[in-house]
Amino acid sequence: MQAKKVYIIAEAGVNHNGSLQMAFQLIDKAKEIGADCVKFQTFKAAQIVTASSPKASYQLKVTDAKESQFDMLKKLELQKEDFKKLKDYCQEKQIDFMSTPYNFEDADLLNDIGVDTFKIASGQIAEIPFLKYVASFKKRMIVSTGMATMQEVEDAVHAMHETGNNNVVILQCNTDYPSKIEDTNLLAMLTMRDKLHVHVGYSCHVPNNYACFAAVALGAEMIEKHFTLDKTLPGPDHSCSLEPQEFKELIEGIRNVEKCLGTGVKTPSESEQKNTYGMRRSLVAKTNIKAGTVITQEHIAFKRPMNGLSPNYLERVLGKKIKTDLQQDEPFTLNSVDL
Repeated sequence: MQAKKVYIIAEAGVNHNGSLQMAFQLIDKAKEIGADCVKFQTFKAAQIVTASSPKASYQLKVTDAKESQFDMLKKLELQKEDFKKLKDYCQEKQIDFMSTPYNFEDADLLNDIGVDTFKIASGQIAEIPFLKYVASFKKRMIVSTGMATMQEVEDAVHAMHETGNNNVVILQCNTDYPSKIEDTNLLAMLTMRDKLHVHVGYSCHVPNNYACFAAVALGAEMIEKHFTLDKTLPGPDHSCSLEPQEFKELIEGIRNVEKCLGTGVKTPSESEQKNTYGMRRSLVAKTNIKAGTVITQEHIAFKRPMNGLSPNYLERVLGKKIKTDLQQDEPFTLNSVDL
């Protein structure tokens, strides 16, 4: 049967730069290019970092190094009431809404506005109390695994299952921004799927799309990638995100990879069936042969088209007599050989 379509998440994240209007624009573009979902992040800077918390190394490269992580994140906050507006706008535009909570309060907010899925960032996979709390809402859980060991992933999945929530998707992820393609480790995605019996996907931070295409070919059910209106905008994630045209090309590539995968049933395609006659060969007379001749290897050639006995008849034909004269290149048939 045909494989289910890969679910494609446009990770808008904080690429709205704190502007609700820009967030609406990101939704519009994500819908326009064919993404299944647009995802944001729900947080308050004061609740996730200390005032003196240093920036991540990738953030230092693309933002003011003298600015603290707290000050950077403070500028990227949306208001609590904005998330209901964004969810409603996504519903109007017929694209799925998702957001990543970073605290219990954030999770409550999202649950209260009626989200059906929670996306958990890589950093929180090791926070078992938080995972169990969010899982207890009994909504789908999508969890990134950047920086995690296999044991940490196993512990996280077990914790979510303990709440009675088995609707879990685990995403292979590397949290360097941008990440090196050689650090992708997509086979770990299959290890997690097979060992933990969960749905799997891939959250990509590689600048090109090769890793995404490979993930789909291996069986990823979801692909997530950062999405921006403009890579040159100020902020920590714009430069390692895809602009709308680039993201559209990612989606088109994924859909084409899906077409390549097919059904899993080995059978000639309808388009190639017409080629069988001209491409396959028959047993033909290598030279003119008189009726009554005992057939030897010297009398036979394999040649196109498939209008006579198959080459698989060779052993049955050898040593038999020709019943009628055959001209050079004329095919052997059941009527011409005394089988």
